[in-house]
Parts: sequence; C-alpha cells; structure tokens
Amino acid sequence: MPKNKTSWFCTSCGNESPKWMGQCPACGEWNTMVEETVVTGSRQSRQAASKGRGLLRGSSAEPEALKDISLENKGRISLGHQEIDRLLGGGVVEGSLILIGGEPGIGKSTLSLQIPLQAPQLKTLYASGEESPRQIKLRGQRLGGNHENCYILGETSVENIIAQAEKLSPGLLIVDSIQTVCTEDADSSAGTIVQIRESAAKFLRYAKESGTPVILIGHITKDGNLAGPKILEHIVDVVLQFEGDSKHAYRILRSIKNRFGSTSEIAVYEMTGTGLREVSNPSEMLIPMHDEDLSGTAVAAIIDGTRPFLVETQALVSTAAYGTPQRSATGFDVRRMNMLLAVLEKRAGFRLAAKDVFLNIAGGLRIADPATDLAIAAAILSSNFDLPVSPEYAFAGEIGLSGEIRPVSQIDRRISEAGKLGFSRIFVSSYSKELQGRNRIGNMEVIQCGNITDMCKKLFK
Repeated sequence: MPKNKTSWFCTSCGNESPKWMGQCPACGEWNTMVEETVVTGSRQSRQAASKGRGLLRGSSAEPEALKDISLENKGRISLGHQEIDRLLGGGVVEGSLILIGGEPGIGKSTLSLQIPLQAPQLKTLYASGEESPRQIKLRGQRLGGNHENCYILGETSVENIIAQAEKLSPGLLIVDSIQTVCTEDADSSAGTIVQIRESAAKFLRYAKESGTPVILIGHITKDGNLAGPKILEHIVDVVLQFEGDSKHAYRILRSIKNRFGSTSEIAVYEMTGTGLREVSNPSEMLIPMHDEDLSGTAVAAIIDGTRPFLVETQALVSTAAYGTPQRSATGFDVRRMNMLLAVLEKRAGFRLAAKDVFLNIAGGLRIADPATDLAIAAAILSSNFDLPVSPEYAFAGEIGLSGEIRPVSQIDRRISEAGKLGFSRIFVSSYSKELQGRNRIGNMEVIQCGNITDMCKKLFK
C-alpha cells in the first residue's frame, strides 16, 4: 500500500536525503535542500515495472563490437528556422529531447509557437499547461500563422499528453512548460523537483521509443539557472538558453549543451510586433547610433560562439559627488570593470579612484569575451578626457594585470568583420603571432599596441 514520506532533495544535483542538511553531500552546494513529499509505494512499483525493461526500446539487444557499429548518419528534421537549424547542427535529430530555458517574458513561448508556424510541412503537437488553446490561437494570429499541421492541446497531465501524441503521431512535440505538467507517478504538486524529474523522464522515454523529437520549455530561477534539479539538464540531449533583457529588442539563443553538434554557436533575434525576427548580421544593428563627436564610446570586435560581430561599449566618467565613487556596469561583469580601472590607475597613471564610472553594452547584450577589454578601456579614457574616439576605429584585445595588451583568438575574422562594416583602423595586441609584420589587412589598417600607455599615445595623439 502506498505510504507518504518526507524527503529532502538538492535543487542543484537532485540528490535525495532523509533529513535536511546545510551542505549537499553529493555536489557540495550549500543551502540547496528543499522538502518534498514522495509516495514510496508508487516509486517501488515503478522500479519493479522497469526491471528487465530499459529506458530505450531495444535495450535488451546484445552488445556490438566497436568496429561493427555503423556510422551511418540519421537524417535531421528542419524546423524552418535557419538560425535554430544552424544552432542545432543542421536540424533536429529524431528522438532527441531539447530544453529551451529563459527568463519570464523573454520570448520562449513565442519562439516555440513560431517553430511549427514556420514549418508547415512538419506535423506538430503543441501542448501547453500555461495558456488555453484560445490564447495560443490569438498569439498565432499575431505571429501570422494558421497552418493545418499545427495541433494545440491544453493539458497538464504527462500521461494524457503522451497518449494524444501516440494517437496523432506528430513529427514534433512541444511542451510549454515542464514546470506546469505533472505525472501520476509522483504525488506532489507541479513544479516540484520530483515532478520535474519524473515528467522529463517520461518525455525522454517517449522520444526515444517513438523517434519523435520533443522540445521542453523551462523557466529559470532568480540566480539564472534552470528551475528544477540539475539532473534535468543531464537527461536532455540539448540545452538552449534564451538571454537578453526583456526591455530591449535583441535576444540571444545560446547552445549550452548539444550531444549532436557544437556548443560554440549562438542565434540572434529581434523581438518585433509580429514575433521574433532572425538577425543574420547582428553587427549592423549593434554599432554606434549617435553623433561622431560624442566621447565615451568605442566599438569592440568580439566573437560569441563562432560568430564575429561588433558591439558598442559606452562609458561615463564623472567626479564622485557623494565621496564614495560609484561603479556600475550593464551587460558586463562589474568585477572585471573594476580590475580594468585598477590597471589604468596603477600601470598607466590615470587617476580614476575618485570618479564615478558607469559602463553599458549597447543593445542590452551581455558580453563575456575578454577581447572587449581594450574597447572598454578606450571608452573610459575617452569619457575621462572628453575626447571622442573616431567612429572608424575598432578594438580587439585583452588587458592583463601588468597593463599589457594580450592577443585574442581568431583575430583575422574580427578584422574582416570590422572591414565589412566600413571601419578603417583596428587596435590589436602587438604580441599576436598571426599579425607579425602585417600593418594592413585588406582595407583595414592594423595598429599594434604592446600596453595601455602605447595604446593611449596612438589613440589620442
């Protein structure tokens, strides 16, 4: 007979403990244990029913020799989105389980509905536990799609969703979202660790047994992590993270995990009134949009994933009015900005300790490429001296603690991207082996600098 018991689960790794612990004994994280009610009888019955029957169909097959395993590639399914297909490595693999995560209002539901609307040849079952079919219909009209092969199901039961999918035999199943659905095998409310884990396992079994790709939409916590146990990310085949500020137009879909392709890819979108629009060349939308004689701005040639593009860095330096200087950064790590300020103070002699410094990456993007350091230093010095940086200049270099400018990877692609957009000069590291003895590449003049002082002399001469 089923019995209820209370257990503690780690939100980071999903480890189960009979009592609360300050530190998880499995992953070592602190204050991650949450209390859940589980049904021991149903768990035992599930374990007994699964004995002798693996997760995948054909799990009882005999082992094969490594040399006898066929390398014949399985066909991929195009989703009608050039950017998503490229992000996934050429399309969706049959039987794969994909997780798309992001903040509320970032555009996850919009993207998940645009996928079937822009692939009318693909029969899709869209199961939503957050919205009614009527609400989805209204959003579909706004997105400009009304295809016969897109089926909507308003349901929160995992068993009912899978039953309808088996009856319909779709080419793609979309579940929005994994936090709102629940399974009968777990006696707890939707969104709990037990429910998320058991529901994801059922969708994984359905995907592998039927060969139907499944897309799960997931929410993230205030810390920026996917809600639910860490085991959810281990279960799925692909994890895509939606990034960006809901107050800005641009979004980045980043590949965090991909068993069938590269994780060094990103897709850029612009949120419009008719849905998400693919941005094939983001550099044209992220470069300066102001007068030429404005100080405190510089353009960085960065690479996110495998795609080079240019972004504008904006800095404002002013005298501290309240004694303690303020340090603020939007779209950039404030700790790294403080490190750059310390390097400018110590190694180059610029007095910035008593001044407020505000930094912003245009377009609402979050940048982590170290090659942005040189552009940020140029923008800060430009604002401090009130001397504008020419709009024809670009920057690509990492700054070390001793004030040296270090080379960055794929410098040729960065220079080529800047040249395509009309820039005439680019400041780079003089230690780059790829640029030894080269002062010009195409229509771009390459200005090589060894340290911050050298860069300032050549920039503000």
